[in-house]
Amino acid sequence: MDLLRQAAGVLIVFGLLAAFVWRRGRRGVLTLHFSRGARRDRRLMESVDRIALSPAHALHLVRLGDRSLLVAVHSGGCSLLDARPWAELESTAAKGIAS
Repeated sequence: MDLLRQAAGVLIVFGLLAAFVWRRGRRGVLTLHFSRGARRDRRLMESVDRIALSPAHALHLVRLGDRSLLVAVHSGGCSLLDARPWAELESTAAKGIAS
């Protein structure tokens, strides 16, 4: 009898969890947290791009307000490689695409 009670309790908990996740997803709350475009105008910092060089090394392009930062991530930590105005990076990218 105890085994039946425990199984019923576990099923009830999983059912409540599934109902909660379904309701939150239906209201759009979960999609707001994972959507990059929905909050782009209000963000101060944004990860624009990432290139993995190895499992422990990567380059990250980060937009911080009106600045672009190129950050190297390695086993010893992080290093700032370059910082430029975001407008300068956009104009360079536009010239590269137009060519």
